[in-house]
Amino acid sequence: MFDSVAVVGATGAVGTLIRRILEERDLAFREIKFLASQRSAGSKIPFRGAEHTVELLEPAAFDGIELAICSTPDDVAAEFVPWARERGCTVVDESGYWRMKPEVALVVPEVNPQAIDSHTGIIASPNCSTTQMVVAMKPLHDAARITRVVVSSYQATSGAGVAGNEDLAAGTAAHLEGRQHEYSAFAHPIAFNVIPQIGSEKHAGYTSEEMKMVYETHKIFGDDSIKICPTCVRVPVTNCHSESILVETERKVSVDEARELFEAAEGIVVEDNLGDGVYPMPVGCDDRDEVFVGRIREDLSSETGLAFWCVSDNLRKGAATNAVQIAELLAQRKAAV
Repeated sequence: MFDSVAVVGATGAVGTLIRRILEERDLAFREIKFLASQRSAGSKIPFRGAEHTVELLEPAAFDGIELAICSTPDDVAAEFVPWARERGCTVVDESGYWRMKPEVALVVPEVNPQAIDSHTGIIASPNCSTTQMVVAMKPLHDAARITRVVVSSYQATSGAGVAGNEDLAAGTAAHLEGRQHEYSAFAHPIAFNVIPQIGSEKHAGYTSEEMKMVYETHKIFGDDSIKICPTCVRVPVTNCHSESILVETERKVSVDEARELFEAAEGIVVEDNLGDGVYPMPVGCDDRDEVFVGRIREDLSSETGLAFWCVSDNLRKGAATNAVQIAELLAQRKAAV
C-alpha cells in the first residue's frame, strides 16, 4: 500500500480516465490528491464517493507524496518531474519527454515488467501506438524472435486530444451540410478523409510518431536489431487505434501456433474468424483494456512472415491503464520487500 498518491493532470482527458481506472482497480493507498494547472486548480472532482479539491501543480504539492501518476504535455513533464524527484516521489509519467532517457525505465507490464526493478525514480509509459504493438509482438518474439516489423497504424482522433474529436464531429457535420469547417487539431480535413502524417517530419521521410514506434520498441525489448518500418495515419474514428502488422521471425510460426501464442498471452484477446466476419474493430474494443488481435495469416511474400490486425483503446491501454498497471507493479514490488 502507498501512503500517498497524486494524479498529475487530473482534469485532462487521460487524467480523468486515470481517476476512473483507479476507482475500478485495486491499487491501495491511504491518501490521494489531484494536481492540475492554474486553470483547473480549485475545482471540485468526485473520487470514490468523496469530493476532492484540485490543487495547483507546483513544487510544494509533492511534499509527502510517495507516488505520482502523471499525464501532461511534454514541456510540463520536463519541468515538474524534477520537483517530484527532489522530494523522494516516484513518478509514472505518460508524457513523451522522459521515455528515451537512458536512465528512465520504459515499461509495458505485459512485456517487460523486469525493467521496473532498475528504475531511478521515473518510469515512463510508451506512446499509445507502440504499446499495443509490443503487447502483440511479445508472444511471437519470445517464441521465435522477431527480426522485422512492417506496421501501418490507423489512429483515432482522440489521440490528438479533445480537440481532435471536436474537429471530427464538427467537420463531419459541416461536410454533410455543405459548409466549411476551420480545423484546429489537424492541418487537413479529417471528416471523410485520412491523413498520412502524425507528428512532425523527423528522420529520412518518417514522422516523429513513426520514429517513436521504432525507438520505443527497441528500448522495451532491449533489442536494437529489430528492423521496423512504420507508417502512421490519422483516420476519422473517435477512439481506438488499429494496426496492420507484419512480422518476420527467425523460424516460421504457423497460423495455428500464432493463434495459440496470442490466446495464452496476458492482455491479448483473439477475435479471428474471417468466414464469419469476426475480427477486431474499434467499435467493439472501445473502453476495454485488452489488445485485440485477428486476421492472423501467413505472409504470402515471405517464408517466415506472419500478418495480423490489432486494435486497442488508445486512451485506456495506450495511456491511462498502462500507467495504472505500472503503479500496481510498483505496489507489488513494495509489498514483496
